[in-house]
Amino acid sequence: TAYGLKGHDLIEKIADFDALIVRSATKVTREVIEAAKNLKVIGRAGVGLDNIDLEAARERGIEVVNTPGATAISVAELTIGMMIACARNVVRGTLGIKSSLWEKKALKGIELFGKRAGIIGLGRIGREVAKRLKCLGMEVVYYDPLVSESDIARPLELDELLRTSDFITLHLPLTEKTRHMIGEREFEMMKEGVILVNCARGGIVDEEALYHALKSGKVRAAGLDVFEVEPLNRSKLIELNNVVLTPHIGAQTVEGQKRAGIEIARKVLEALKGR
Repeated sequence: TAYGLKGHDLIEKIADFDALIVRSATKVTREVIEAAKNLKVIGRAGVGLDNIDLEAARERGIEVVNTPGATAISVAELTIGMMIACARNVVRGTLGIKSSLWEKKALKGIELFGKRAGIIGLGRIGREVAKRLKCLGMEVVYYDPLVSESDIARPLELDELLRTSDFITLHLPLTEKTRHMIGEREFEMMKEGVILVNCARGGIVDEEALYHALKSGKVRAAGLDVFEVEPLNRSKLIELNNVVLTPHIGAQTVEGQKRAGIEIARKVLEALKGR
């Protein structure tokens, strides 16, 4: 057993192992997979698989398993928190008080109650978000070409969702089809003063286009847990006071990580026994 291996250390030592378990930070590249002479299964303790070269794994007959439902509640709760923080200027208010400012009149917010929330991607996390938004008295609509109907939200075509939603939240994987899915064209279609939340994957939103939409006021505020390049350090988004930023912590809860750890261990053991 070895822990915390990355980069060249991982490539040098992976040959002896039958199983590899990673989270989002470790990149399981083709080079890693080709060095893994005995590897039978790769376990991803989390949802996304964009840090694993799936084609290389398939070529070598290596099974890839993940835990798509283990942290769904954790991410859903952060999404709700982002929506409220954006709607009520929570971060700007906090920073203002710490800087001896009392911006009460400038920080008039909006309610979630009675607004339309558009969910793009109604998978496990999207469904958990929808349940909670309905409890807050929101009208919940969704776009997901893989989900034709739902008992908790009403389906809309993407353009209609973008045009009519007061809040938009993303819950889909990063693929070639979804990269920059929300860009300049999409921002132009949105309602004036829309709030956007992305706790899914960086790269789904064109950050340059988002910056201009936030500067112009087209987007009232944005809550971002994920970014095109992580860690985020040099970005114009940091300059703005109508953006809430967190360092990819959607799944980072005690409960979520415990569930993910137990589930991925079970799935990896099952895969090894199956062989």
